[in-house]
Amino acid sequence: MIKSSIPLFVVLAMFSSQLAQAQSDYENILIEEYNSSDRYQPCEPSIAISQTNSKYIVAGSILDKVYTSSDTGRTWTIDRLESVYGVFGDPCIVASPKGGFFYFHLSNPDGKGWESDGLLDRIVCQYSKNQGKSWSKGAGIGLDEGKDQDKEWAATSLDGKCVYSTWTQFDLYGSKEEGDSTLILFSKGNRKGERWTEPQRISQFAGNCLDGDRTVEGAVPCVGPNGEIYVSWALGDTIWFDRSLDEGKTWLKEDLVAAEIIGGWDMKIPGVNRANGMPVTACDRSGGEHQGTIYINWADQRNGVDNTDIWLASSKDGGATWSDAVKVNDDEGESQQYFTWMDVDQSNGRIYVVFYDRRNHEDNETDVYLAYSDDGGKSFVNERISASSFSPNAQLFFGDYNNISVHNGIVRPIWTRHEKGRLSIWTALINHQ
Repeated sequence: MIKSSIPLFVVLAMFSSQLAQAQSDYENILIEEYNSSDRYQPCEPSIAISQTNSKYIVAGSILDKVYTSSDTGRTWTIDRLESVYGVFGDPCIVASPKGGFFYFHLSNPDGKGWESDGLLDRIVCQYSKNQGKSWSKGAGIGLDEGKDQDKEWAATSLDGKCVYSTWTQFDLYGSKEEGDSTLILFSKGNRKGERWTEPQRISQFAGNCLDGDRTVEGAVPCVGPNGEIYVSWALGDTIWFDRSLDEGKTWLKEDLVAAEIIGGWDMKIPGVNRANGMPVTACDRSGGEHQGTIYINWADQRNGVDNTDIWLASSKDGGATWSDAVKVNDDEGESQQYFTWMDVDQSNGRIYVVFYDRRNHEDNETDVYLAYSDDGGKSFVNERISASSFSPNAQLFFGDYNNISVHNGIVRPIWTRHEKGRLSIWTALINHQ
């Protein structure tokens, strides 16, 4: 259960709304700024809008923070998550069609962090039935003696009766031994994520354990209009795709190639501690023109290491064939766009992509952009949504991702910002209803 609840004073929200809006038409909201009493600076934020009442939103960030809002994201409360298995980052927040929320994260069973042999021994799922005010103690997924479970993500079934998770299993994180490898695993949980099936391997090809291009990583599942489970991940310069049509019981015997992630998923971005272009998978269940279309969104450096771009590919036949990559960012110059994430508004099929962008600057100054598409990803409108730019600090761990949640025209991106040695977590109030 959560130990305590500390209100984030309304004055912070007022401060954030008073920031210069010259660069954005959208009000930016500060969710949390680093407090020196915390061991880790907040980053890797995740966010989800309730599927039964959009005024409730739950978010999370490294290492163990939970943020809750009951007014569609205008004001927030900060909490700290606890689990019997420990909490060690990689937060993934997922909303259930039943109205609850799941919080997935890595394990830290004895609290010793990097000094512990038990660190990352399982993926942990915690459930909240009261909009993130309190959480279950947690269920462990994928415990395998001596192996490390990392970089998880999740999705729920359409009826909310089960939840799915995919992640990377390392034989030993960072190992250079030729016999040690990485795999993508899948497991299915019940309605509250209390019980999970035995993990099964879904990646045909294994990778190494060095947490780089030759490691299999970035598995993000989604669910199709008939309950199909779709997932993609990166290995080398390839984005691989797999699917299950029976709630995860069986998968393709041979993975399909969805796209090229040219230059690999592990990339260098000036001023950023580390960066990746790992894929994000989503599917249109809106009942509209693009019903059933699967989308994969990623970043790569096919146009040069000084010109990282955001891309999207789509499939209308269950992943059998894929479109050519469409460039999401619409700038024509040479600049860096990175840390992308995607969601689809299931009320109308509109695709939303959030990413960092340096098109307006000649140095490391960074804005946050939102791109959206109404034509199934053939073209995108780009908007700057951050109220002001910032410059990352390579001396600080900036995380591996940002996130976005969309529901019935309510769009809530979430990102990390750096200012004077402090990281902070932000959202923007965007309503396309």
